[in-house]
Amino acid sequence: MASFLKGITATAVVNGSVANVGAALHYKDHTLPPIGIDPKRLKHPEPGVGDIRDVIHNPLEEPHRKSLIPIGKADCKFLFIVGGDDRNWKSDIYAQIASQLLVEEGKEKPEIVFYPKAGHYIEPPYFPLCKASFHKLVNLPVVWGGEPKAHALAQVDSWQRIQNFFHKHLNGKNVLKNKL
Repeated sequence: MASFLKGITATAVVNGSVANVGAALHYKDHTLPPIGIDPKRLKHPEPGVGDIRDVIHNPLEEPHRKSLIPIGKADCKFLFIVGGDDRNWKSDIYAQIASQLLVEEGKEKPEIVFYPKAGHYIEPPYFPLCKASFHKLVNLPVVWGGEPKAHALAQVDSWQRIQNFFHKHLNGKNVLKNKL
């Protein structure tokens, strides 16, 4: 949204992709096609369960660049929350790509917070870790990554950071203190 809409001043991205995924995205006269996948890169950590981290094509290579979200058009501050054990996609690499694209467009380098042992679903604090669930696009259960304790700590810390980020960039002040 920050790439297409005016008036957005702060954006927090939790394990996001730099490419459009799943279905074509249409906004006014602009269409982002979904990035392709290579099903041969699907791994099976156990029978009947998939690990899809490596199936999405590289969004920086042609012809997949057409799916790249034009993040450099955004006029806002960014916070990227990244789980180092995200098994959905390469959110660690995507945050670095987003940072590079923003800097190339003359934008401020975003804040990136990396949690090495957190998985894909870094939700608000005290949500249980979702180790695996059915993925409609893949049509089978997939793993999401994360070690329980580290993931839980990432949820608590990231929630405080996200709130502080929004308070700072929307209200102009820090009001929350991290306790970790």
